[in-house]
Amino acid sequence: MKAIFAMAAAAVLTAASPAATVDDLAWMAGQWIREEGERWTEESWTGPRGGVMLGHSRSGRGDSLREFEFLRIAAGADGTPAYIAQPGGGAPVAFQLVRREDMRAIFENAAHDYPQRIEYVRDGDTMTATISAIDGSKPMRWTFRRR
Repeated sequence: MKAIFAMAAAAVLTAASPAATVDDLAWMAGQWIREEGERWTEESWTGPRGGVMLGHSRSGRGDSLREFEFLRIAAGADGTPAYIAQPGGGAPVAFQLVRREDMRAIFENAAHDYPQRIEYVRDGDTMTATISAIDGSKPMRWTFRRR
């Protein structure tokens, strides 16, 4: 009986929670950098405006650029925020927001080869981005500090 009550209470709380918006992800905004020896990765996000956050990422070694990516977060067709990545400026790939907490967001696209999950977590002036398979396996992680 207690389990049924707990499940019903959780369902009511979930139903009462307002749907996530792009504005809820404003904590990602800023310029972020990770440096290890000569290797570096930078990621920048604008604050939300007009229902969109724009971003870009670039990585390299020394003075050489190795990779870049255009990014945006915008509401999908159902209104749920989606993380849209264009590695190397290529075709866009969308990952739908599936979980959001104060300073944590998880986006997923099970149909994509890799990554299938993108997670951001912020703790003060540190933000960690993790990509993985849908089950969390094969993780790759970048820990950035605010620039």
